[in-house]
Amino acid sequence: MEILIIIYLSLYLAISIYRPRLALLLLFFSLPSYLIRFTLLSLPLTLLELQIVISFLVWLVGNYKNLYKNLKTKKNINNQYPFQNEIIFWLLSVLLAVAVSNFSSSSLGILKAYFLEPIMLYILIVNYFFKKNDWKKIIWSLTFSALAVSLVAIYQYFTGNFIFNDFWAREETRRVVSFFGYPNAVGLYLAPIFMLSFSLLIDYFKKEKLFNNLNYILGLIVIIFSMITSISAIYFAKSEGALIALTVATVVFLFFYNKKTRLLTSSIVVIFLIILFSNTSYTENLKSKLYLQDKSGQIRLAQWSETWKMMSEERLLISGAGLSNYQKSVKPYHQEGIFIKDYNDSKWLNKVMFNDEFRKKSWQPLEIYLYPHNIFLNFWVELGLLGLVVYLIITIKFFSKLLILLKKRYTNKLLNLGLLASMTTIIVHGLVDVPYFKNDLSILFWLLLSLLSINIIKHNNGKNAADKSYS
Repeated sequence: MEILIIIYLSLYLAISIYRPRLALLLLFFSLPSYLIRFTLLSLPLTLLELQIVISFLVWLVGNYKNLYKNLKTKKNINNQYPFQNEIIFWLLSVLLAVAVSNFSSSSLGILKAYFLEPIMLYILIVNYFFKKNDWKKIIWSLTFSALAVSLVAIYQYFTGNFIFNDFWAREETRRVVSFFGYPNAVGLYLAPIFMLSFSLLIDYFKKEKLFNNLNYILGLIVIIFSMITSISAIYFAKSEGALIALTVATVVFLFFYNKKTRLLTSSIVVIFLIILFSNTSYTENLKSKLYLQDKSGQIRLAQWSETWKMMSEERLLISGAGLSNYQKSVKPYHQEGIFIKDYNDSKWLNKVMFNDEFRKKSWQPLEIYLYPHNIFLNFWVELGLLGLVVYLIITIKFFSKLLILLKKRYTNKLLNLGLLASMTTIIVHGLVDVPYFKNDLSILFWLLLSLLSINIIKHNNGKNAADKSYS
């Protein structure tokens, strides 16, 4: 295994030197390679982060003269990275969170893997991917990555192989995990990529004489196949949060696409809301999920309740619990379990109190998770109030800039829509999960920011530059 890693990294170094953009495209494809872990001089590393470090060092060595000159003259520094101020303050909040955690090895590892390395990749993307159709090349890499992840998940669904949790592996309770260790990771990874692939799909359908070009036809088939397998994998993982997020994101995409789709999606949303509030038996299951009244929803509510209690009683509302310190901090406030309430049974409480068998069936043990499973609580607990505020500023700026760019005729509308929809999946799914604090997910987040940053820079450089750079 070590020999294979050395060979691969040697090849990656050679590609980074001679074809740096190709190396980064390979990196995007291999985002799940963070699962390949090893130690080097007692330092825990992953294959993914070594690829990032190699690419960044190659770029740094090749551009140090220009970087030094720009820093010395302050030329183009302010316009180079649209999110540079937010990056500075976010890194400051992360360093403070590491200090709150007493500079533990786990907190330093998260600083490295979830913040420093994704930001390094952000810098690389903004500097390398300015040419025509570069955004499509990045999305193609992610599309192939999603296809690989999905095919493994589908294989697991039909065979039960390589699911190393007995409960998830059983046919009657099967949930696929693909390369990852748990089912929700499948949806967290595939959903944002699905919406980016969707923008690429629409771009293909806009091609003139599409079906007269074999390459276009093959590309179209691959995109559609990847999207079908991604949806299937998410469904087989039973990642309901991802499915809901994709539904919302698709509505957002179509709403901003053009006037016809805006009218169609508005009508569908109105009809959906009428059906939802019609109190029919058909909508009861959906309502229970949206109102967090089902089993997973009640577990989330219990977790958020004990998290808030920990934050308020321990006076951690400003500092947070510290990076990688949530499990330890919340433990004194953790409930061993809860009784899952049946909102349709008016006698539920009496049964729990006086029926031993019913009480045992209703009891749900609760584990202490790594994070609170809410995107806002996640950042608040880990990075403190400053980190949460900076995250909110980044998110607001992301959406506001996109909405502005969507009104400009000479910017790439399909890319902007893909970014808008992709980030929407992250936010919506993040209401009940952890869509950032993971190697691949943090990189996906910063990849979206980098693509938007390129759009912003091109827009600031003027209409003519944008026309020449985009297809």
